[in-house]
Amino acid sequence: MSSSVRIILFDLGGVLIELQGIADLLEWTGEGMTPETIWHMWLTSPAVRAFEAGAIGPDDFASRLVRELGMPVAPERFIEAFTMWPVGLYPGAADLLRRIPSGYVRAMLSNTNILHWPRFMEEMGIDGLFEHHFASHLIGKLKPDPGVFEHVVATLQCRPADVLFLDDQPLNVEAATAAGLHAVQVRGPHEAERVLIEMGVLAAEA
Repeated sequence: MSSSVRIILFDLGGVLIELQGIADLLEWTGEGMTPETIWHMWLTSPAVRAFEAGAIGPDDFASRLVRELGMPVAPERFIEAFTMWPVGLYPGAADLLRRIPSGYVRAMLSNTNILHWPRFMEEMGIDGLFEHHFASHLIGKLKPDPGVFEHVVATLQCRPADVLFLDDQPLNVEAATAAGLHAVQVRGPHEAERVLIEMGVLAAEA
């Protein structure tokens, strides 16, 4: 890790926000699937990518994804469940963000969508926790594509090496590393805190 880091870039789901959709997907996609294979499938799904890039609406997304994955569920039922997949901020997540010293820039980068984003901003208070928000459906760019990291760096007018990126998915961490960012896989705020302490961003609490 480099001491040049001055921007802390957080993923949301799985890092700061608890998600509950894996159980639904495992049930609907049948035997032989694991959480790891489900997430890889999700990140590479054409229907998910189109929706989270803001290119299609919820109804079209649900119909396409149900067909794509062969899920035995009505699109309307899928959307009902999917909307509620984000449970809320993990305990300690907001406090962790507030502890980051003012000399660092707090930013978030999330593959998200028109159904989850209002909940993140209004119900969960994400709006007030970051200086910069990079939501995929608003910027039209997605992880793990290189272009999304180029967009972040250009918008923040920094070097890739200035950014520490924390994400729970190996595919995204690998892509960020390839783009020149410092990237670490973490799950939940406790693992994120450990990395920030190791980096010298935070002091260990007594």
